[in-house]
Amino acid sequence: MIGGIKGLSKEELKEKIKQDFQRKIISLFAIDPKEATTYQQYLALGEVIKEYSFERWLQTNKYYKQNDVKQVYYFSIEFLLGKLLVNNLINLGIRDVCREALSELGITLEDIEEAEREPGLGNGGLGRLAACFLDSMASMGLAGHGNGIRYRYGLFEQKIQNGYQVEVPDNWLSEEYVWEVKRSDRACIVKFGGTVRFDIVDGKLKAFHENYEPVWAIPYDIPIIGYGCNTVNTLRLWSAEPFENVFDFASFSRGDYIKAVEYRYMVQSITQVLYPDDTNEQNRILRLKQEYFFVSAGVQSIIRSFKKRGKPIYELPNYVMIQINDTHPALVIPELMRILIDEEGLPWENAWDITTKTVAYTNHTIMVEALEKWPIDMVKTLLPRIYTIIEEINRRFCSEMLERTGGDWQKVCNMAIIHDGQINMAHLAVIGSSSVNGVSKLHTEILKNEVLKCFYTLYPEKFNNKTNGITHRRWLVEANPDLARLISETLQTDRWIKEPMLMLRFKDFAEDKLTQELVANIKFNNKVKLAKYIKEKYNIIVDPRSIFDVQAKRLHAYKRQLLNALHILHLYNMLKENSSLDIYPRTFIFAAKAAPGYILAKKIIKLINSIAEKVNKDPDVKDKLKVVFLENYCVSLAEKIIPAADVSEQISTASKEASGTGNMKFMMNGAITIGTLDGANVEIKEAVGDENIVIFGLLAEEVLDYYKNGGYSSSQLYQKDLRIRRLIDQLIGNFFDVPSGEFMDIYNHLITYNDEYFVLKDFDSYHEAQMKIDKLYRDTKRWRKMMIINIGASGIFSSDNTIQKYADEIWHIKRVEIPD
Repeated sequence: MIGGIKGLSKEELKEKIKQDFQRKIISLFAIDPKEATTYQQYLALGEVIKEYSFERWLQTNKYYKQNDVKQVYYFSIEFLLGKLLVNNLINLGIRDVCREALSELGITLEDIEEAEREPGLGNGGLGRLAACFLDSMASMGLAGHGNGIRYRYGLFEQKIQNGYQVEVPDNWLSEEYVWEVKRSDRACIVKFGGTVRFDIVDGKLKAFHENYEPVWAIPYDIPIIGYGCNTVNTLRLWSAEPFENVFDFASFSRGDYIKAVEYRYMVQSITQVLYPDDTNEQNRILRLKQEYFFVSAGVQSIIRSFKKRGKPIYELPNYVMIQINDTHPALVIPELMRILIDEEGLPWENAWDITTKTVAYTNHTIMVEALEKWPIDMVKTLLPRIYTIIEEINRRFCSEMLERTGGDWQKVCNMAIIHDGQINMAHLAVIGSSSVNGVSKLHTEILKNEVLKCFYTLYPEKFNNKTNGITHRRWLVEANPDLARLISETLQTDRWIKEPMLMLRFKDFAEDKLTQELVANIKFNNKVKLAKYIKEKYNIIVDPRSIFDVQAKRLHAYKRQLLNALHILHLYNMLKENSSLDIYPRTFIFAAKAAPGYILAKKIIKLINSIAEKVNKDPDVKDKLKVVFLENYCVSLAEKIIPAADVSEQISTASKEASGTGNMKFMMNGAITIGTLDGANVEIKEAVGDENIVIFGLLAEEVLDYYKNGGYSSSQLYQKDLRIRRLIDQLIGNFFDVPSGEFMDIYNHLITYNDEYFVLKDFDSYHEAQMKIDKLYRDTKRWRKMMIINIGASGIFSSDNTIQKYADEIWHIKRVEIPD
């Protein structure tokens, strides 16, 4: 019988792991453990490790209930977890002993770890942030859980064919997911469509939602194991299933096989795919369905759990906090109102007071297209009761604002939730929350002074900053164990794994020659590993002695992979003119997915690969340049890339990147940032000092001024700067072996539509910054010093520190010690 592992000696634990592992293989597959495949070994080990956590998981939940602990629920449409086996072994403190136990059975733990499939539950920084926050909450002993969607397929698996992105299904659930536990007994009903009727009952106006289409929301729970403590919190993911096991036998008998099962497929489509392409109406409806589905199920589950405590519903804010991660879960606000009014019978004023005290909102963007708006008719048709509640929230808010503004209707319209046929979800989130936070100092200031200025004027007490962070346990202890060991040996303690601010002491060794050599050796070995991976997967030979210059992030025009690509092309042009030009050898590494419907982004991927083909095959460059695009960027690939990077490209247009977290991961692993003063780059610069980061480009206020007042002409730059003219002409001429007009979308973006993200404006400054990188890297001692300072300063950006600020200033919760 597999049980707990507390109190066992190392030898006892090792024997237990061996016995439990072999027994689990037999019970799962009825085969001799020696005959098991690597994937079967992974499933068996996963089941064993999961069961080791069950005792703590049960005890955690029991303690929260018995001691009336206030709990936080983090609602996010993405949770980019990455692989969990290694993470769970580390957090349970048994990775080394597990490796030894398996080795005695003739099995390599690393082979089993490689067999794990990565769950397709997220896309980029938003989802990875959510995963880091869950790890921090559990590791800090805070009662915090996740609430999201169990997608059947992830965003997509990216293939690069002839330089083009091709999307294929990410069928990550083709095999069972070992870390989840299905909780059918805790299912909820989510209602779509139908009509709303109002009637007077016992002297009160009551809403009746009728003729709706019911959908079962089935929860799947994943244990989130804290590091070095007994806390095991929960990530609850919801799967859509038909309300009844409907099979239209009459239609099937008539030969209409599709109609016989169309209801089932319609329901299951809700949780089929992460981010359906929203360039068409049907997929936009599906996206709205997804958002309401996981919000409704999550809020219902929270209320059901709260009521079991036997507390009055009025006390909900004392025991529950809901943090909404961007606007995707903003329907939490009207859904909570619906439950409090329709099901709990509260008056509007009381329900609104409870709701606004229970919900907090994190804004992640200032970009207009990313601030969600939904057509009135779509919401009214799909979510009729929710629409009536939003309508009433808006009516009351606008009425109040008309009084406060002395009848300034234009100002009221600018702040309204419903206006011009659209429902503004950011406005709903601000109005219905007790807290509104940005995710870097710069981003928060832009929210307060630009994007949400009218709301900041109205509710200054709501606005605050919580700079994003990353879990150093994943991005250093797991991804770069040699560097983690060196930090522990240098500091003569591993307490920094629980107390990341202790990493600042590592900066004290920046001038130490031995530490410099050891850090440099670790970096070189990581580069060798990545070079080996690139050779095996792409048959491209890259020199680990070259500068590994990396840009790995979601492909978007504002992140300016295009600036990087055009500059590589410029370096290539320089080398073609003078093959003996003194350029330190560079390997430029890209990794990025573009949204399937984002044509410009996909053209940029094609351009990068076209440049790579040109550069890598040209003997004239003499291996001074190499360009590699690594397909299907994900957490596992990031764990290979980031420890090997020398240069971290964080070159977004100033004012556009809310925070960034890749910038933190790279610096934590000793890469030097080349970047604009955007997002958290500003705070990284403050942490490491001007001399340990390379900054270029327009400032945020300059960018915003151009947007407001004009004054920038990319076509004038094209005429004046011969370098830029040559690059643009190469895009639309016959320079690349591509169909005619292949890169006209890029040309139009840069010239016809006046270079919205100032790629050409920042080109010269970027080139100077790259030349500075070239010079700095040649100064070995200085570069190594910069690496150590960046590594030490990265402790500031641990998500533990971020979560502590959320806990103290928004959630008002404290650490709890879960007893053995």
